[in-house]
Amino acid sequence: MSSPVTPRRFPRWVFGEGSEPDPRFTLANERTFLAWIRTALALLACGVALEAVAPPMQPQLRLAASVLLIVLGLLTPVQAWFAWSRDERAMRNGRPLSAPALMVPLAVGSAITGVLLLAALLLR
Repeated sequence: MSSPVTPRRFPRWVFGEGSEPDPRFTLANERTFLAWIRTALALLACGVALEAVAPPMQPQLRLAASVLLIVLGLLTPVQAWFAWSRDERAMRNGRPLSAPALMVPLAVGSAITGVLLLAALLLR
């Protein structure tokens, strides 16, 4: 007799441990991950648009703001992946969820970008 076929899920180091949590929690974790991906895409789009449109402002400050937005947009999906996998493993093993690590860097980065853009507009 053959054994029942079990579907393989990726990544194995996340799904291969613990017990299956309530699907609602897993789906909520995935929605949170996708929200971070949307945030990353918005940051990238804003960084590229700021340089592509080139509004009349100090070019060095505009470039600094663009680079900061793009760097935040590149780091956000990486951190989102780690947060998703860490939280999925925590749910599977009955451990508390992790603290959101993206909040502080995004808040600080957004504030710095705002200051750079404000300075660029005032100094034109």
